[in-house]
Amino acid sequence: MDTNNKGRSHKNIWYGLGRQRIEIPKPVLKSRVHTNSWLKQMHLCGLGYYPRAEGHYTYRKKGLPENFLFYCVDGHGWYQLGDKQYTVGPNEFFMLPQNVEHAYGSAEDDPWTIYWIHFGGDFLPEFNNMISAKEVMKPTYIQNNEEIYKLFSRIYKTLELGYSTDNLMFVNMCLSHFLTLFMYSPRHHTAIPHDSTDCIDSAIVYMQEHISENLTLNELSQHYNYSPSRFSGLFKQKTGYAPIDYFIQMKMQKASQQLALTSKSIKDIALSMGFDDPYYFSRRFRKIIGVPPTAYRNMRQDG
Repeated sequence: MDTNNKGRSHKNIWYGLGRQRIEIPKPVLKSRVHTNSWLKQMHLCGLGYYPRAEGHYTYRKKGLPENFLFYCVDGHGWYQLGDKQYTVGPNEFFMLPQNVEHAYGSAEDDPWTIYWIHFGGDFLPEFNNMISAKEVMKPTYIQNNEEIYKLFSRIYKTLELGYSTDNLMFVNMCLSHFLTLFMYSPRHHTAIPHDSTDCIDSAIVYMQEHISENLTLNELSQHYNYSPSRFSGLFKQKTGYAPIDYFIQMKMQKASQQLALTSKSIKDIALSMGFDDPYYFSRRFRKIIGVPPTAYRNMRQDG
């Protein structure tokens, strides 16, 4: 990668008209965030808004110790992560992980308008190893969402009021929700709408819709046109569980709700979850939830 300064960019900061930018000072991070056992796990370092960011360009040989998330709402731009380069257009976002060489910039003929956040914390290595985080290191389409703009504005206006502990706590609680709006929103769509990860999300919804039935691995894999071994591998990669184990857990979660919120007998609840044998149901319930169904119901009533 070649380093240079372009247009209004200087030392990795864009100075064009209309920009909004707040960086939490390092002394504040050191004294109030890094010493707080909750905040230091994942915390906001800065955020900004660059309208029609002509000449915006940044290059970092060693990356940064923190992550960046960029949301392009208009125009075009590009970024390079390691040895791969990507183009970015309206309603696309991407994340740059910590400590990786990168560059990014606005298109010369159609400068991008972007929102960005910069966040760090002890939890970043584990966060970046999540499948959902790795997926958005590539350009990812997201439907226009008014909640994103409102939450960005609340965070920004809170930091304008100073760096009190209350303000920092509020901002960093908002950070998790802000990331969720991009990474897990049901209104977000990847560039390839029918890839294998979408298939697993769809399979989980399918399981929920057929929670009272006894689905098999063969039925699930055939429904999504995969071999059982391939489907099982994809499912476990995404969720950490084999498909049927996950399905049984969903059944027990639903059963626990019925135990807590209804007066149905354990036999009836077992039947509604597809178990003909209430004793077998009870054994599976205890293994997954940790206590027998009767004990669980009594605990909920005591609470």
